Amino acid sequence: MLAPGQERFVSQQRVGHLATVDEGGQPHVVPVCFAYVGGKFYIPVDLKPKKGKGLKRLRNIASNPKVALLFHVYEEDWTRLRWIMVQGLAEMVGEGADYFQALEALTRRYPQYRGLPLVGRPLICISPQRVLEWQWS
Repeated sequence: MLAPGQERFVSQQRVGHLATVDEGGQPHVVPVCFAYVGGKFYIPVDLKPKKGKGLKRLRNIASNPKVALLFHVYEEDWTRLRWIMVQGLAEMVGEGADYFQALEALTRRYPQYRGLPLVGRPLICISPQRVLEWQWS
């Protein structure tokens, strides 16, 4: 669970960076849209064009549910630098009250999703296990 100041910082970020690891130990990082609902992070698996035969992040989560989600701000004024990394366990969800709350939060946060069919599509759900943070002080 994020502390109130961490939650404020994360809610101001439009994009997070999801890190997964494949079966061979190779890291894989992608930018993601997200919603933080009920102490968990939800990332949609939408229908935007993608290459290949399925998403590597989903294959990686299936073989190793340990993930990291990074949020950061870079400024030329280095006294304003800050990042938060959430380490947690990921799973795929596709039903239930939490699922529909997460879909609602995603469509509220990203109006672009209003035109995309998310209902019935899975969401990546990340349960935070550890939160790391740094900022210039």
